[in-house]
Amino acid sequence: MRGKPVIISENCKGCELCIYSCPKDILVMSEDTNKRGVNFASCIDESKCIACKMCAITCPDNVIDIIKFK
Repeated sequence: MRGKPVIISENCKGCELCIYSCPKDILVMSEDTNKRGVNFASCIDESKCIACKMCAITCPDNVIDIIKFK
């Protein structure tokens, strides 16, 4: 299964929990900031996403969704 994380960067509070939960290590904290002045999570290699949803499940604010590809 493949997928792609969709992160609502403006609502991210920068807790980094998604980064630690990703088994493929494709999430990092962006050097950019959102409207809150917080560095937000960002995907560095969508092609490695296995659509496991661990990042979305771990996110306490539900700012991550996974789009699955067939």
